[in-house]
Amino acid sequence: MDKYLKEIIWSQFGASIDMLENAINACPENVWGNQPGYHEFWYITYHTLFWLDFYLSDSPDNFSPPSPFTLSEFDPEGALPEKVYSKKEMLSYLEHGRQKCKKRIETLTDEIANKHFVFGSINLSIEELIFYNMRHVQHHAAQLNLLLRQKIDSAPRWVKQAKTQLNSN
Repeated sequence: MDKYLKEIIWSQFGASIDMLENAINACPENVWGNQPGYHEFWYITYHTLFWLDFYLSDSPDNFSPPSPFTLSEFDPEGALPEKVYSKKEMLSYLEHGRQKCKKRIETLTDEIANKHFVFGSINLSIEELIFYNMRHVQHHAAQLNLLLRQKIDSAPRWVKQAKTQLNSN
């Protein structure tokens, strides 16, 4: 796969991850939430990072999030995680996702890009899944920024390109 195209993909996907990171960092403790709930800032963050991680996996069959995170997002009943994850835990998970994303893009070949990732109703090539995943991250980063705007009348600014470069050869 073309090096220049990989750099463009990373520049924009990395910007989405950076926007998510900025929203997490901007969130005051009283907005983060300390209750279970789908609309809590912490849970939207967790949901976003879980699926970022999952969609960057080589196969849905071998996926396991890093500790202390669980597979709760797969629960057919919609069970929430057993605990409220802290900002520190979420920022660590975000960095895990950022590095996994960079590696996925750096090592992307035409052969890998054309393989399919099948999970539930998702049946996409790895290449399309990268864009699907980026859109998911950006959707929730925007949602978190809206929550911040509603709660504290402030939100981080738009990020036009990733703050780090891709290390591809």
